[in-house]
Amino acid sequence: MGESILQLKDVAVFQGENLVLNDISLEIKKGEFVYLIGKTGSGKSSFMKTLYGDLPLKQGSGHIVDFDLTTLKEKEIPYLRRKLGVVFQDFKLLPDRNVNNNLLFVLKATGWKDQSEMNAKIEDVLDKVGMKTKGFKFPHELSGGEQQRIAIARALLNDPDLILADEPTGNLDPQTSVEVMKVLQDINKTGRTILMATHDYALLLKYPSKTLKCDGNKVFEVIQRAI
Repeated sequence: MGESILQLKDVAVFQGENLVLNDISLEIKKGEFVYLIGKTGSGKSSFMKTLYGDLPLKQGSGHIVDFDLTTLKEKEIPYLRRKLGVVFQDFKLLPDRNVNNNLLFVLKATGWKDQSEMNAKIEDVLDKVGMKTKGFKFPHELSGGEQQRIAIARALLNDPDLILADEPTGNLDPQTSVEVMKVLQDINKTGRTILMATHDYALLLKYPSKTLKCDGNKVFEVIQRAI
């Protein structure tokens, strides 16, 4: 396997003063598809938040997509997030504008200027998630699965090295979950690295892959059979 996209050594994760996870050492390589599993409250979200700079890394050392999490400055966080695509459970689409303008908003916020380049990029990411014809729809006109596809398209806008998907199928029915999962699989096949937090074990069985588990204040790799 190739280069390391995420490397943590002796990391502890804190939510405020509370220690959530302790003694984490792990590595994710470029091109891997990795699940993060664990019960609600086991620290999955805190772990994800530490990776995208929402919670500071106070103990241990961590590198993610060429950024040192230990020394990460407030002003560097937007640049870190450009190299990460983050997909949330609740889509976080802006309700007052259509799909194209949701995506345009992100591009402008991350420094894109040229209108024709922006239009081409939007068309490209919508095509990748099978939503090419839905650019003029508003979020409320789309199903949950379609909204999540748009959220994935949004995560792809700045060609991220790593996509962090935090329970991306958490609000979706089983059939739609599988459709969204297929989209993520296709994106992974193009060489993008994906870390997906989930408690949907049906997906793990259907699409087995490297799995990390959050349990008892630890994060460790589990062998698929042992889940």
